[in-house]
Amino acid sequence: MKYGLAVRGFLLFLMVNTVQSIGGNWGTQATHPLHPTIVVKLLKDNGIQKVKLFDAEATVLNALSGSGIEVMVGIPNDMLSTLANSVEAAERWVERNVSAHVSSNSVDIRYVAVGNEPFLSTYNGTFEAMTLPALQNIQAALIKAGLGNRVKVTVPLNADVYQSSTEQPSTGDFRANIHDLMVQIVSFLSLNGAPFTVNIYPFISLYKDPNFPVDYAFFDGYSSPIVDNGRTYTNVFDANYDTLVWALQKNGFGNMTIIVGEIGWPTDGDRNANIGYAQKFNQGFMSHMNGGTPMRPGPIDAYLFSLIDEDAKSIQPGNFERHWGIFNYDGTPKYNLSVGGSNSRSLVPASNVHYLPKRWCVLSPSANLDDPQVAPSVSYACDRADCTSLGYGTSCGNLDARGNISYAFNSYYQINNQLESACRFPNLSVITTTDPSVGTCRFNIMIQTAGNQRNDGFLLEPIRVQILGFLSALLLLLYWS
Repeated sequence: MKYGLAVRGFLLFLMVNTVQSIGGNWGTQATHPLHPTIVVKLLKDNGIQKVKLFDAEATVLNALSGSGIEVMVGIPNDMLSTLANSVEAAERWVERNVSAHVSSNSVDIRYVAVGNEPFLSTYNGTFEAMTLPALQNIQAALIKAGLGNRVKVTVPLNADVYQSSTEQPSTGDFRANIHDLMVQIVSFLSLNGAPFTVNIYPFISLYKDPNFPVDYAFFDGYSSPIVDNGRTYTNVFDANYDTLVWALQKNGFGNMTIIVGEIGWPTDGDRNANIGYAQKFNQGFMSHMNGGTPMRPGPIDAYLFSLIDEDAKSIQPGNFERHWGIFNYDGTPKYNLSVGGSNSRSLVPASNVHYLPKRWCVLSPSANLDDPQVAPSVSYACDRADCTSLGYGTSCGNLDARGNISYAFNSYYQINNQLESACRFPNLSVITTTDPSVGTCRFNIMIQTAGNQRNDGFLLEPIRVQILGFLSALLLLLYWS
């Protein structure tokens, strides 16, 4: 009896220790980012045990000191050329951004991500010649620093580096124009015991193709599954992931470790980017990730994209780019989600977050919609703020014309720290203390950051910000005169 209990206990131990916890992508392209110490507490409060960064900001890494959170630090694409052409530059980068934090700050750095999706077809080959040399130089620098066994290099790649000639994963191989380069990179990674990192986005499949079957993007079944060599695919994630598995296998790397560097669903900026779909997808993936795929059963190592919304990201791919977070810009949860191995379906919000005063910039009730200054005013505000929640199928898609204008004015006003000069659209705008939010459309109030508050709690308008506000108002007057 005791033997049987011991066996069952051992099996339970194995099961518990093969469950993979989810990681999070922590981006910092925000006009009012949460303080890094607040974000680290947010990670810990929600049981998120690993984080992927897109650069190596000292303030972020310092905040992660002693946290016990596993870290993947990133190297932006614009640094690849320098690192590819200089071993010394790579050694300096490793010393400053890895060694210093591992040794003195107790930051648990596990990976260095060399570049970010450098082979996207939209880059037209810009980074193709420099990615592998940069990877090699960073690896050499890690070895020289005595970190070669502890910290592994990798290259986060978009799923477009491989493809299949049909819908079947077994026809998968690396993209023809970079096939040889991909084999060289994979060979180098394999030689150094490093993982292949891939970003997979079922949302993008739906965004780019109006005929893409919606149910195939999620994890709760598909009426027309794909059968490939006796394996059945009921969701596009499994099919995509196994296309990579086949590509690796065909080129002699069937046992390569794979990390899903980014996976998630945005909540705004497109008709398919909404809270319902995001909750359905992310919770579905959380339930699915420990079962694996038909070709690779077992836990999947993955990082949700992303942790917090970033209102300063480029919207070149689409307005949804600023809305991938499972948390809003202020660290409040968007929806219920069970993460971090917790049985709770409720995310814990960020703590110790302080906001600017409860005031908004809106269209004046006396303003005339036919005023010729309306169009250039809205264009000016949206170009310099964030209007990605406006439009068909978005959270603010049901606003009337006056509401749209007010939203644009308020976004500009908040991003400029509620400066009075940022709500001086001539004869059009007015500051109000009545929240104009309606339905699903939230008129945000920005959070206080180090640059916009004094220790005594009163708002501070730095000279630099005052000058920018003055110049902005002057440009508006010049434009309209």
